[in-house]
Amino acid sequence: MSRRPSPDRRATLLSGTADLSRREVVVGGLATALAAATAGVPAFAQTGSRVKLRIMETTDLHVNVLPYDYYRDKADDTLGLARTATLIRAARAEARNSLLFDNGDLIQGSPMGDFLAYKKGVKAGEVHPMFAGMNELDYVCATVGNHEFNYGLSFLGFALSGAKFPFVCANIVKADGAPLLRPTMIFDREVVDESGARQRIRVGVIGFVPPQIMQWDQGHLAGKITTSDIVDAAQKFVPDLARQTDIVVALCHSGIEGGERRGGEENAALHLAKVPGIDVILAGHQHKVFPGKDFAGIPGVDAEKGTLHGIPAVMAGFWGSHLGIVDVDLERTGDRWQVAAFRTEARPIYERRDRAIVPKAESDAPVVAAVKADHEATLAYVRQPVGEAKNPINSFFALVADDPSVQIVSKAQVWYVAQIAATMPELRNLPVLSAAAPFKSGGRSGPEAYTDVKAGPIAIKDVADIYLYPNTVRAVKVTGAQVREWLERSAGIFNRIDPAAQGEQALINPAFPAFNFDVIDGVTYAIDVTQPSRYDTNGKLVAPDARRIVDLRFEGRPIDDAAFFIVATNNYRAGGGGNFPGADGKTIVIDAPDTNRDVIVRYIVEQKVIDPVADNNWRFAPVPGSPVVTFLTSPAAGKAIPPGLKATPAGDGPDGFAKFRIDLAG
Repeated sequence: MSRRPSPDRRATLLSGTADLSRREVVVGGLATALAAATAGVPAFAQTGSRVKLRIMETTDLHVNVLPYDYYRDKADDTLGLARTATLIRAARAEARNSLLFDNGDLIQGSPMGDFLAYKKGVKAGEVHPMFAGMNELDYVCATVGNHEFNYGLSFLGFALSGAKFPFVCANIVKADGAPLLRPTMIFDREVVDESGARQRIRVGVIGFVPPQIMQWDQGHLAGKITTSDIVDAAQKFVPDLARQTDIVVALCHSGIEGGERRGGEENAALHLAKVPGIDVILAGHQHKVFPGKDFAGIPGVDAEKGTLHGIPAVMAGFWGSHLGIVDVDLERTGDRWQVAAFRTEARPIYERRDRAIVPKAESDAPVVAAVKADHEATLAYVRQPVGEAKNPINSFFALVADDPSVQIVSKAQVWYVAQIAATMPELRNLPVLSAAAPFKSGGRSGPEAYTDVKAGPIAIKDVADIYLYPNTVRAVKVTGAQVREWLERSAGIFNRIDPAAQGEQALINPAFPAFNFDVIDGVTYAIDVTQPSRYDTNGKLVAPDARRIVDLRFEGRPIDDAAFFIVATNNYRAGGGGNFPGADGKTIVIDAPDTNRDVIVRYIVEQKVIDPVADNNWRFAPVPGSPVVTFLTSPAAGKAIPPGLKATPAGDGPDGFAKFRIDLAG
């Protein structure tokens, strides 16, 4: 057996950032996570010893510490680390030996995250509430997710300094070539085998983040760090890590997708499983559950057993909805421990009975107490009024009709970008369009995940409910032809409808993220869903002869493919997020410092009273015949059907959704 390295209780984090130069963040409290090699530790047992080890995962918590929805300003039994914590303690009590890890996307994603980043801040010596809660639970190690970089490297460094556990990430390096975080770590653990004897095992941990962070947060990261392909990084570090350890756990903030590997994949967990030496994969990023039906039918994936090319893996949902568990049996063979058997599970904090949410765990008192003050401060922050709405703003029908929740975003973006463009001689005479997508439209987030702002006073929480992410405003300069292709890419959210089919046909493709359904305001157009999609769900051109976008017009006339337009959007889209034609980072002409959410707030403040009625600039092209076309939405949608939309209730859908039939005859 190779010589065990001496334990290291210090992790150097982000030492090259502006505010943290030459600064080490001391990670304390690792007594339970690192068992030092001391005199008196018993020798290994003979060949044939067996150790049962429980490996647990949380992922994509997104600052959801308590079971509370700040957007709706009410308790929510479907989320919160406080609920997951109860499952963690119960799962520990069931096992002799256990290790807890987190898979990233921790500090952004709820109004509490924005409050900390933009209002309160996190200063030296203070602890971010996400980590205040996690510090109660004895995490061994974590990796960073893509959303860790939304607020910049300096804020990330201060936030991580409050964690009583280290972070690893193998595919990020600083501009000088040094790692941003430790690529790998080794943890010596004393465990108890099945005979009751004490043993010692060495656990290797490696972390990964989607390399696309360089596009999504270019403004924060350009010139400061670079990323590499997840599999390439694994091939670099895993062999040595495996030689030094008994089991290697990969913290992969990346999802599961099939197909051939091309390099640079955002969702690379399946390809990662082919790297020799990795024993367990903890996945995330996609906000899905594995093992589970979402991944059935992908070659190399066993969606029931929970394996990727035979390697045990788990993905624990999002916002604390599940606790991921991989139980492994380690068997002693010679001088090595090897995985002899395993079982995977994603354990939920709630279940849905008919339309009712039934919690399966109560909140953990120490976690609740740890964030009480920041929770109350966040509530005061999100309840601040900024203006008034004459009519309700909801997203119940945002995927099937022009929609007020998208309309208000577009109006604010055009208002803001037009002011900047007017000061730039090369842009001032170009028309300004706006691309915006519905961020809350059900899908895998569930039937409660819709924007629903009542008429009357609008508070910051309502704006956050409309625009979830802390994106910054950017604008691109594109041609009319690129506008058309942009919309073709967006129209991939719809399944192809067969006018002659007799059975029910679902209109929406659930594999297509709603945040990639861009509506472009400033032009008018129709979408012909009887045609195949020109692009697949990843933005690859798959049907060059197909055209869903018809009757595309600007100012009432067919759009000029050679004319130039400014399109107001966000940093994610402009930098290449979603792989949209015309938005690859090379067409950016305005890189603004303000977040889209702040622009919406400023727009409402200036307008005082808003009336974001949809202008119906897009529609479906008429479909002949009478096909039965359906879509799923909120059970609350029945009283909010937009004027002109021929939609009728069609009973209950799965998982608490309501089903509607839509008449596309025109």
